[in-house]
Amino acid sequence: MTTTSDNLEWKFGQVFGEGRNAVDDVSDVSAIEFDDTGEFIAVGDRGGRIVLFERDERVEKANNNKKYQSKTPEYRFFTEFQSHEPEFDYLKSLEIEEKINKIKWCKRQNNAHFLISTNDKTIKLWKVFEKKIKTVTTMTHDKHGKKSGNQQQIVVPSIDVRETVIAAAPRRVFANAHAYHINSISLNSDGETYISSDDLRINLWNLSISDQSFNIVDIKPTNMEELTEVITSAEFHPIHCNLFMFSSSKGTVKLCDMRASALCDRSAKVFEEAEDPSSKSFFSEIISSISDIKFSRDGRFILSRDYMTLKIWDINMESKPVKTIHIHDHLRPKLCDLYENDCIFDKFECTMSYDGNLVLTGSYHNYFSIYDRTSKNEVQLEATKVASKIKKPVKMKSAKKKSKDELNPENIDFTKKILHAAWHPHENLIAVGANNNLFLFNA
Repeated sequence: MTTTSDNLEWKFGQVFGEGRNAVDDVSDVSAIEFDDTGEFIAVGDRGGRIVLFERDERVEKANNNKKYQSKTPEYRFFTEFQSHEPEFDYLKSLEIEEKINKIKWCKRQNNAHFLISTNDKTIKLWKVFEKKIKTVTTMTHDKHGKKSGNQQQIVVPSIDVRETVIAAAPRRVFANAHAYHINSISLNSDGETYISSDDLRINLWNLSISDQSFNIVDIKPTNMEELTEVITSAEFHPIHCNLFMFSSSKGTVKLCDMRASALCDRSAKVFEEAEDPSSKSFFSEIISSISDIKFSRDGRFILSRDYMTLKIWDINMESKPVKTIHIHDHLRPKLCDLYENDCIFDKFECTMSYDGNLVLTGSYHNYFSIYDRTSKNEVQLEATKVASKIKKPVKMKSAKKKSKDELNPENIDFTKKILHAAWHPHENLIAVGANNNLFLFNA
C-alpha cells in the first residue's frame, strides 16, 4: 500500500517528557528507533540511559469504541536502564561521554528483546526480558499429608511467583575497536553481523563475537596532515547483505560491495553533486557535510541530509539526485552567527516512510517537515507541548512561498531543534525528539 499525500492529515498523538528546555540537560533525546514490528520504541539520552515504550492496544481499542474518535496509536512506558556510564581515557587524557549515539533493534527470535547501543567508544548488546521474582515458603505436614503442629512433621518448600518485572542485561560488550568517535551502527539483513563507523574507519562485527572485528573501510592517510575528509554516517542495504554505504564530510555518498574486495577502499558507486562555483563561500565545506543517510525499505532510494538540503538519490543514477529539498536557505545570511555559536555543526537526521514516498527531517524552533517524494506536497509541524494541546489535523499541501515572518532568522530559537526522528515501519506514525521530550504524530 502506497502513501498518497493529497489526503493525509497529520495530527499530534502523544508526548513523553518532563517539559524542561535546558540545552545541556542529561535527559535530552539523542537517539530514537522503532523495532521491526513497530510495537516498541527505544529512546536514548545524553545521560547514557535507554527508555523503552510499548504500544498499548487496550487504550487504542477503548479510543476506537468512542464515537467520533479517530484511531490514534498509544504507547506506554515499558522499562528503562542505564546503558553507558561516563569513562576516562587515561592514555589520551580524554573524557568519554555516556551519551547514546545510536540504538538498533535486533531481529526478535524469542520472548526477549535484543538491541545494540553505542556511545563514542563502546558498543553493547542488551537483552530485555521478563524476569519472575520468586519467593520460597515452607509448609509443615504430618505423615498423612495434613497440616500439623506436632514434632513428627514434614517440611515442604513451595515456590511462588511474587511479581514479574522487566529486566535488562548486557550480553556482550564490543570495545577497543575504534580510535575515534563512533557515529553509526547498522545491522545487516543476515541478522548475524553489523557495522560500526567512526571518522576514519568502518568495522564489520559478528553479533556473537565481541573480541574481534574486521576492518572493511580505512580512509586514514599515512600523514594525517593530508586528511581531507571524514566518515559521517554508514548503513547496510536493507535487502542485500553484501552492500553498504557511507557518507563523508565532502558531501559524497559511497556505495560499497563487500564481494568486490576485503577492504572496500574503492566504491562501487559514488553519489555526488557538483558544487556551483558562484555560490562557494567560507562555509561551503561545512554546510555540504552529510550528517545522515538512509536507505528506503526496498533499497531503491538513498536519502541524505546536509545542513542546508535534503537530497533523494536513485541508486541507479549517480549523476544527480532525483530531488533536492531546500531546508535552510533562509539561514544563509546568518551563517556567520551560526558558525560562532556552533549551530552550523548540528547533525540533523532524516528518515523515510515505510513505502519510500514521504521523507522527514528536522529544523530549528522545534519545527520538522514532511515532504512528498513524488510531488511538491509538504507539511511543517511543531513539536511543542503548547502545540500538542491543539489537536487539529494539518493536511499536506503544495509548497508555497513562505512569509517574511516565517523566514526571518531573528524569530528563530536556535536552542530548540529537532535533530532526531524515526518512522514507524508499517504505518504513518513518526516519533521526534525535542530537547528532553518525545513526540508522536500520526496520519
